[in-house]
Amino acid sequence: MNKQRSSQAPAPAAGDTLPPVVSPALLTELRRACGEDGVVTGEAQLRTYESDGLLQYAVTPGVVVLPATAEQVRDVVRACHAAGVPFVARGSGTGLSGGALPVADGVLIALSRLRRVLEVDLADGRVVVEPGVTNVDVSRAVAPTHFFPPDPSSQIVCSIGGNVAENSGGAHCFKYGFTTNYVTGLEVVLPDGEVVELGGAPDRPGYDLVGAFVGSEGTLGVATRITLRVIPVPAAVRTLLAFFDGTESAGRVVSDIVGAGVTPGAIEMMDRLAIQATEDATGAGYRRDAGAALLVELDGPQAECEACLEQVVALCERHGAIEVRVARDEAERERVWRARKAAFAAMGRISPTYYVQDGVVPRTRLPEVLARIEELAGEYGLPVANVFHAGDGNLHPLVCFRGPEEAVRAEELAGLILEACVDAGGSITGEHGVGVDKKRHMPRLFGEPDLAAFQHLRCAFDPDGLANPGKVMPTPRLCGEVPGVYRQHPLEQQGIAERF
Repeated sequence: MNKQRSSQAPAPAAGDTLPPVVSPALLTELRRACGEDGVVTGEAQLRTYESDGLLQYAVTPGVVVLPATAEQVRDVVRACHAAGVPFVARGSGTGLSGGALPVADGVLIALSRLRRVLEVDLADGRVVVEPGVTNVDVSRAVAPTHFFPPDPSSQIVCSIGGNVAENSGGAHCFKYGFTTNYVTGLEVVLPDGEVVELGGAPDRPGYDLVGAFVGSEGTLGVATRITLRVIPVPAAVRTLLAFFDGTESAGRVVSDIVGAGVTPGAIEMMDRLAIQATEDATGAGYRRDAGAALLVELDGPQAECEACLEQVVALCERHGAIEVRVARDEAERERVWRARKAAFAAMGRISPTYYVQDGVVPRTRLPEVLARIEELAGEYGLPVANVFHAGDGNLHPLVCFRGPEEAVRAEELAGLILEACVDAGGSITGEHGVGVDKKRHMPRLFGEPDLAAFQHLRCAFDPDGLANPGKVMPTPRLCGEVPGVYRQHPLEQQGIAERF
């Protein structure tokens, strides 16, 4: 993805305090923990880490550390806590919400060297990995009999630690669930450097701290050891690709499939603009004249797959599909999926820059929200390509724009799309997380009591506010603040700052 950068880092919001500069004493501790080659201080090298996959925001960290063991992560976090310096944990840097955006003059902990598969236990359906292991390598480690169902399109490069932080999903999450459904245990370095074990045994009594940690976007600590559940590979897989005149008829098929009691492993959709971009990039054989492509994958026992396939084909034909194809072999199935998984990267053929959004709507509201997106795109004069997990209503509109002069309008349009999702009874994110990009939209979903409850949980883990500060929460909040009626900050009264 090529996305327009902001010309400067986000300005501190009202109530923010600037973090202390990384001192020579802290650098000495970091080098003691990770070795000389595990500490990056050169300006050019630091700029490599100034953003994640969301290039709209960029901040140069004060220092980057590359720990190679869990013990080194612990020592780095302890050193940061002792110095009162904030830190941000980073996986592969493929996130799309600014969740791994560094803190200026803070410490960035890059976990890419922690990439060992520590244990594989297929009898119990579990695998233990370090956070830098890539998503696809988990499935490779347990193949050919088992697999890890959550499969983001970036699974070749995205790391399990990042998947845990964002509660990542993917094409097959309609049937199989998200990352949180497959994490059974965590070794976590808390923000003060204490190492704790969360979960570990099935149905362990007590509070679900694993569930609280998964999806916390790095604000509660750093996972250094992750126990995952893996499942047997299905006996049969059938993949169908149907083309329609538009997304409305394809959307009706999705509702009818679910209404008929069929639960595909995946239901994916692309609109005309996305089809044209992916076909140009992959040559997978998608019809360029179609207004929508619907990809349905069924898996399970052979007899069940065949029966469900007949139902799905009949539903596609009933709703006016202009063509229905069923993959004849694994090579054809891989070709169909290659086009879908290349959709984000392929958009570079349509527009040099684009804004990736991530919202959720109820399946039954898909047609009207897609119509609203088309209306907004017309009002702003900016093309929007839609690629989404239709089964669970997870939209990924790609707002195309050219150069800095259109960047602000693109961001405004992306925000209005999120508002349309919320107004339809949906959410501001399905799998990319809130990060820094969407935190201003949190009050559209949650009231002040809800946000205060989130903050109480965060402070229980991180009372000093050092772990990934400035993310998720819509307004600057410090532990010890008393929830209640909002009082205007002096900087707001002076017109210097704005509360979202």
